[in-house]
Amino acid sequence: MRCAVSKSDLFASLVVFLVALPLCVGVAIASGVPAELGLVTGIVGGLVAGVLPGSSLQVSGPAAGLTVLVYEAVQRYGVGALGVLVFGAGLVQLGLGVLRLGRWFRAVSVAVVQGMLAGIGLVLVAGQVYALGDANAPGGGLGKLAGLVSLPSVLDPVALSVGGVTIAVLLLWPRFKRGARLVPAPLVAVGLAAAVTGVFGLDVRRVEVQGLLDAVRLPEAADLGRLTEVGVLGTVIAFALIASAESLFSAAAVDRLHGGRRTDYDRELIAQGAGNAVCGVLGALPMTAVIVRSAANVQAGARTKASRVLHGVWLLLFTVVVPGVLGVVPVAALAALLVHAGCKLVPVREVRVLWQGHRGEVVVLGVTAVAIVVGNLFEGVLVGLALAVAKTAWDASHVHVETEDRGEAGIVVRVLGHATFLRLPRLLDELEALPRDREVRLELGGLRHVDHACAAALEGWAAGRGQGQGLVASGK
Repeated sequence: MRCAVSKSDLFASLVVFLVALPLCVGVAIASGVPAELGLVTGIVGGLVAGVLPGSSLQVSGPAAGLTVLVYEAVQRYGVGALGVLVFGAGLVQLGLGVLRLGRWFRAVSVAVVQGMLAGIGLVLVAGQVYALGDANAPGGGLGKLAGLVSLPSVLDPVALSVGGVTIAVLLLWPRFKRGARLVPAPLVAVGLAAAVTGVFGLDVRRVEVQGLLDAVRLPEAADLGRLTEVGVLGTVIAFALIASAESLFSAAAVDRLHGGRRTDYDRELIAQGAGNAVCGVLGALPMTAVIVRSAANVQAGARTKASRVLHGVWLLLFTVVVPGVLGVVPVAALAALLVHAGCKLVPVREVRVLWQGHRGEVVVLGVTAVAIVVGNLFEGVLVGLALAVAKTAWDASHVHVETEDRGEAGIVVRVLGHATFLRLPRLLDELEALPRDREVRLELGGLRHVDHACAAALEGWAAGRGQGQGLVASGK
């Protein structure tokens, strides 16, 4: 980074800082950890990941996409174990980057990724609706959804009004284009909510501030020993894979927003791993590249990585100089911010487009989202990946049977395409429907691939037709 920072990068860094500030705090609160830890992750995202090569304009920090997984981990293992989990995830990411496996994340089915985001969005919204009214959310995705039935009776109307006004501002402020360029909607919405609750002395729950040094907890030797536990290792891998996927898919989206240098996926993965390793040492939240902050950075006119580094500097100054300001922010306003973000994670427009030409992809997306809501994030993604692989195998195993009646010379049957066990029932049905009183010549030269199950079935069918039947097996 050059010593002289351009005006465009300086302005962009301030815009990103104003966008990141309420989001860092909101994600931390929703994850069940002190608000300061979200700011620490944002600082590391700017000062560590921001300096390293990879994607020049992408901004990293705590993301709503990991909120559900982090909350589950904190509830299971405690806040004290969070640093070890994040540190381990960072090491895994560093290993993936060094082995140059970053580019392979682009091979993940888009439907699985969109399903993952939809599932996260649904669980996030279901949980934060409770916080909109200063109510406690039940555990688990199904528990949150089931509790919505009795939700109106437990919500605080004052807090709910604050949250509702915050959502209204988030939706309406971007329409005021001149103002939205100068002050981002999240800051306006949360700032207005804080001002109203302060001026009128509204009795709503506010962010608890305990100080940066009190919030940061360095991992101890006993904590590192937990990395030998199977459940902890599974959570570490889930952190690493999901954070990597979200970061690299964000990088692809950011590259489409500008005409500058493209992302080096392996280096970006190393940068994310280094950032998460530092976050783990500080006991903070995991970080990913975040499309909302990255898009704000590009749209504000950023030209170099200086803007994302400076946004980390501004977060650091805020955390050190005026951390007490967080104490006036109502939790309902931050919940509204995350409800708004969660709704954006549900890809409604993408589903409409997919439904028109790729309905199988919509099934993969829907099953992934439902599996995340019913189970958890890691299991849901595994279910989605398995279904995507099965769908691909089904699509690739297209087999076609052509029949030619040559009169007294008999019937010629040609099998074309890819014969696998997935298509075996249909293939045998068509072959067994042929008349048994005619001579049949089976030609397999048009097969590009035939697996063992199909080969054995075809040989068995030919043997069952009798020794006088022709079998041309040149396609095996």
